[in-house]
Amino acid sequence: MSAERTHSPSSSRAIDEATPMNPSGEELILPSGASADSGFASLDTLRVATYNIHKGVQGVGPARRLEIHNLGHAIEQLDADIVCLQEVRKMNRLGERRFARWPEQPQADFLCPEGYHAVYETNAYTRHGEHGNALLTRWPIVRHRHEDMSDHRFEQRGLLHVELMLAGQRVHAIVVHLGLIKGSRVRQIAQLGEFIRREVPADEPVVVAGDFNDWGARMRVAMNALGLVDMPGMRALTYPSRLPLTQLDFVYARHLRPVSLHVPRGRIWGRMSDHLPLVAEFGLA
Repeated sequence: MSAERTHSPSSSRAIDEATPMNPSGEELILPSGASADSGFASLDTLRVATYNIHKGVQGVGPARRLEIHNLGHAIEQLDADIVCLQEVRKMNRLGERRFARWPEQPQADFLCPEGYHAVYETNAYTRHGEHGNALLTRWPIVRHRHEDMSDHRFEQRGLLHVELMLAGQRVHAIVVHLGLIKGSRVRQIAQLGEFIRREVPADEPVVVAGDFNDWGARMRVAMNALGLVDMPGMRALTYPSRLPLTQLDFVYARHLRPVSLHVPRGRIWGRMSDHLPLVAEFGLA
């Protein structure tokens, strides 16, 4: 996992010998004129992953290490139609000086697998740079927008809304990273609801994914009240990555049927970020 990441559509990179995240090999149903190499997934299932990548760096003090190259391999292995990322750096002058292998590209572009499109919007401006949310997808992007969700001056938060065309069907994906304070999360969910009512037609599918910082899934009732549901009866532990004790990361959807929920595990996954990725599959029927 220490090698430089290269873009190669034919390559297959194993993250961990125990990882269950290899492509399933199901027959692809493609739009007219599309080929299996064009990045289109099967039309009956939508796979969505969410991953807080901790700005591509792990450890503290002298032990800090660059994980962005490993994360690039990991995201390819997720084989998701939509990858929602949080804590993604557009640029960071301190990281550029500290790490010789710091990518020249913004992290969203660097992490984007071959055949995917990347969208990034900044949430936070800091002394050394800026970071925010990103979305990577193999499906065509219609448009995207950003809305500030900061609840107070000590936490800069935002949502990223991306409209996709999935085999002729418009699908909306919203990436969020909610606040650390419960009151902030309550107000941010209310703002999210207003945004969806304003920007997403009531009859079109929408996915909301990200780091909800929601200890105990207490925001689930509020999300359900917006018509957004996740996998019923399943609790997927995503934090902290080395010894997961709780679920902070969620994927909710409307007008999509939850099919499965999965958290990749293994020694390598526990090293790359303080969160584990969460992968959800939804039926499109």
